[in-house]
Amino acid sequence: MRHHPRRTAIAAGILLTATATATATATATVGATIPASASPQSGASQQTPATALIVNARWAGHCSYDRLVIDVRGTMPPVTVKPVKELRYDGSGKKVPLAGKYFLEIKFSPAAAHNEAGQSVYRGPRLVKIDLPGLKGLALTGDFEGVVTFGAAFRTKPVYNTFKVHSPERFVLDVRHADRCA
Repeated sequence: MRHHPRRTAIAAGILLTATATATATATATVGATIPASASPQSGASQQTPATALIVNARWAGHCSYDRLVIDVRGTMPPVTVKPVKELRYDGSGKKVPLAGKYFLEIKFSPAAAHNEAGQSVYRGPRLVKIDLPGLKGLALTGDFEGVVTFGAAFRTKPVYNTFKVHSPERFVLDVRHADRCA
């Protein structure tokens, strides 16, 4: 059997390069977050979180509707909105102390209102009475196992529309009421 030192060296080099490239690629993709510098709307010192973070909730009254806006950092997760008979805190099951006859549950999943160290990133209200024609109260009812839940309270059955706004990411709930400006 004849040895070819040059061919052996070339083959070893190709094998070594392929192994190093595969290892670097695997390392770069496992648990990686996308640097914020890849995102035009954020500074280079921040990173886009792997899990969407729910960071704030705010509201306003308009002539014919009340608007609730929930701010999200990262990619907008799927959101479900459904009527419920009452509001309960996730985990404890305790009743949420918001006055109202009708309630909506707003659920973001996968999402979190805390960072990897367990510190809250949510800066909005946890429980608040609101005096708008439609929206009467809001509560952060859960931040558990990748699900963030809010409850909204109303005196009358809510007729609502939802949509998402991007750059920055926001979830919007509009609740119709009689026109106050006409």
